[in-house]
Amino acid sequence: MKLYLHYLSIHLRAQMQYKTSFLLTVLGQFVGSFTFLLSILFLMNRFHTIRGFTTAQVLLCFGVVLMAFSIAECFFRGFDSFAGTISGGQFDRILVRPRSEVLLTLCSKAELSRIGRFAQAALVFAYAIPSSGVHWTWDKILTLIFMVVSGVALFSGLFVIYAAICFFTTEGLEFMNIFTDGGREFGSYPIAVYGERVLKFFTFVVPLALVQYYPFLYLVDQAEHRWYALTPLAAWLFLIPCAILWKVGLRHYKSTGS
Repeated sequence: MKLYLHYLSIHLRAQMQYKTSFLLTVLGQFVGSFTFLLSILFLMNRFHTIRGFTTAQVLLCFGVVLMAFSIAECFFRGFDSFAGTISGGQFDRILVRPRSEVLLTLCSKAELSRIGRFAQAALVFAYAIPSSGVHWTWDKILTLIFMVVSGVALFSGLFVIYAAICFFTTEGLEFMNIFTDGGREFGSYPIAVYGERVLKFFTFVVPLALVQYYPFLYLVDQAEHRWYALTPLAAWLFLIPCAILWKVGLRHYKSTGS
């Protein structure tokens, strides 16, 4: 942890060398995510409810996924940009260092400008939490925290899968954006609104529904079972195949010679 914090301070000092550029990037991240928020507001202004969920409740789902994604993209950017690490020969240097490859890849890059998206998610929460009609007891507060933290783990796992595939392809495969950026967009609404097949996919393949939809039902008192509150913890099991794929890819790694 001490080493990671040291690297993080280096990234912060490097990015703050050009403060205006950093602030404009933060603003760009905020405005870019704001377009998704506007689309939700326009839709809900027209229909008022979607599948029985109010505007504030939909925004609560949106805030959870956006906050989780922004944190994961900020601190796990080293995996998301791993294709450049391999093609540039930087991973060769990582392998000869006396630290874990996972830790050094994690430390290799941090996009602190993602606080623009995080700030927007915080503003959405500031509106949605008191307006969603949820009776906030201690267990529901914990459930909301589990949703965000487990969402970070889920998106981080997807970044690890992307990086592991790069061991075999060298170049990054853009189809993974379907699950990372696409997952963020799908999470703008309660996932059940997309239909049963999409809900099953995001339950049993990419468990985004375990982080967003099922615990959300518990928050709004529509859950069939109380254990829906614990489904975000089950999403951590997704990290097991992610770690296995990383290990398999690492064993098949061949240097590009760069």
